[in-house]
Amino acid sequence: MSAIFVTGTGTDVGKTFLSAALIRYWRAAGHTVAAFKLVVSGFDPESAAMTDPGVLLGALGRPITDIERISPWRFAAPLSPDMAAAREGRTLDFEAIVEFSSRATASADRVLIEGVGGIMVPLDERHTVLDWMSALRMPVLLVAGSYLGTISHTLTALRVLAQRNLTVVAVAVSESAVPGAPLDETVATIARFADMIEVVGVPRLEGETHSHPAVARIATLIEG
Repeated sequence: MSAIFVTGTGTDVGKTFLSAALIRYWRAAGHTVAAFKLVVSGFDPESAAMTDPGVLLGALGRPITDIERISPWRFAAPLSPDMAAAREGRTLDFEAIVEFSSRATASADRVLIEGVGGIMVPLDERHTVLDWMSALRMPVLLVAGSYLGTISHTLTALRVLAQRNLTVVAVAVSESAVPGAPLDETVATIARFADMIEVVGVPRLEGETHSHPAVARIATLIEG
């Protein structure tokens, strides 16, 4: 069984896009796959299929009615989870999130847990996504964009993850829609400073994204 925590250098860098591609890749290879987006903010039930958990359910081939099973903590405001929860008079139970995640890792041959926002996003008054990953001790896939500034953001994220002794199986640089340095140059520059962690460029893809060699390479690195 392989389990991975997918985190990012920030929001909207391609975590869900890549997570869905990995899910489809593993399913096509005949594996049982489970995926979870436990915490999501900016959730609109009127367009649930277009949200992050909706995209994951689509990749899993499961109905949108299963959204409670993979995303139990959903908030309307497009803010960090602590602020989004406060808007609704709620708080996140960090221990419950960790317990749910721990149980989830045994639910299939391949298990993917997608975080929320970047690695330092607050979940409550005291805990961040980094604390969540640290409690689980799962291998991490770090997703970055290719926008201007991503090199600094990515290398900073790698340094913080190393300080917590978390295993980063790969860095996936997902090509951003906004102009920046060419994807291959961004990948090469990050790789020079990534302390032997493989950096894989993922171009903007349409259609059967799971068949792209970059997705296969990342899946191989996750599987060890």
